[in-house]
Amino acid sequence: MASESTECPPEIMNANDHLFILYTSGSTGSPKGLIHAQAGYLQHAMMAHKFVFDYCPGDIYACVADVGWITGHSFVVYGPLCNGATSILFESVPTYPDPGRYWEMVERLKVNQIYLAPTALRLLLKSGDTFVKKYDRSSLRTLGCVGEPLNHEAWEWYHDVVGDKRCDLVDTWWQTETGAICISPRPSAPNAEIRHGPMRPFFGINPQLLNEEKQEIQGNNVSGALCIKQPWPGLARTIYGNHKRFIATYLKDFPGYYSTGDGAHRDADGYYHITGRMDDVINVTGHRLGTAEVEDAMDEHEAVAETAVVGFPHDIKGEGVYAYVILKDGITEPEDQIIEELKAMTKKKIAGYAVPEVVLITPGLPKTRSGKIMRRILRKICAGEKESLGDTSTLADPSIVETLIEKHEQLTSKQ
Repeated sequence: MASESTECPPEIMNANDHLFILYTSGSTGSPKGLIHAQAGYLQHAMMAHKFVFDYCPGDIYACVADVGWITGHSFVVYGPLCNGATSILFESVPTYPDPGRYWEMVERLKVNQIYLAPTALRLLLKSGDTFVKKYDRSSLRTLGCVGEPLNHEAWEWYHDVVGDKRCDLVDTWWQTETGAICISPRPSAPNAEIRHGPMRPFFGINPQLLNEEKQEIQGNNVSGALCIKQPWPGLARTIYGNHKRFIATYLKDFPGYYSTGDGAHRDADGYYHITGRMDDVINVTGHRLGTAEVEDAMDEHEAVAETAVVGFPHDIKGEGVYAYVILKDGITEPEDQIIEELKAMTKKKIAGYAVPEVVLITPGLPKTRSGKIMRRILRKICAGEKESLGDTSTLADPSIVETLIEKHEQLTSKQ
């Protein structure tokens, strides 16, 4: 190695030459190889890193995502390096050797911005505040989050405990297909308020809510399918070897728009709240119920670290609500009592039809290495279809599937 040159001349590429192919996790159907092109993707990643995180020259920036998924590509490698940033690579898991791993890194490397996933936050919240407060986090200016919608309790813990109520918390929305952040509380007017939920479109992003008749929903305080009205630089160019599938998946449902597959609410002030995947909707006795809504209500319980809600076939209601619940460490309250309290909370916060038929207390959930909960597997387990789970080898901990099947069967045999 010592005899090799320290310089490597860059290859000159055209703007729309392929930069990389990234396969999605394949939670439904066969995995899709999304292709991102050179110039547009790089510009979007660079701009989003600079303006969403308030990156300034000399800052130490840490995105702790797995480098193998889109957040790692855009916000560990391409975006930060385009800005000449010091970008920290993180290997391992946030709880090894203990749940203070992230915060020890912040103190040791004087991190100014950190970007992580809601699932990691809920995992750390489960272990309490001690592992956070033992480390100096005064270097932090911006706290970032990406993945599933960030529930209220995790948002407050991240803002109040990790950030000492002084850091900007940017809960960001985007997808593998969008290339980089599309909706986020920043950039904004100087010192504009950041609250849990509301987000603003990024430069060049024109979000619209559409109804079932494929028409734009005008005004505020409305909900619908989240679409983007015009192309932007970071948009994926195609699915490798299958452009027809690209058109059918993203551009056909709402002609003239990019369909995100997510639902959103535009509040009275015109800000956007992501409500979750449109297919994560349960139809209970004719009521359309978003799973994220139920999860958020149950996550408010002081004993709960994380919840995953899915629908299961019900003879009378059509679909019933099934909740998988992880408790925080050190909880001494009886499980039966917690379950009753969770049902009462859901009824009070939403309605009687939203109350879960089944609440299963579990030590973990099936997640990909990127922290995405594989709800397809949860739906199969509670429907008693354990023979058709598909490939579970890509999970961070495949053994949790057997644990869940066993717990589900014990619960159903009691009932």
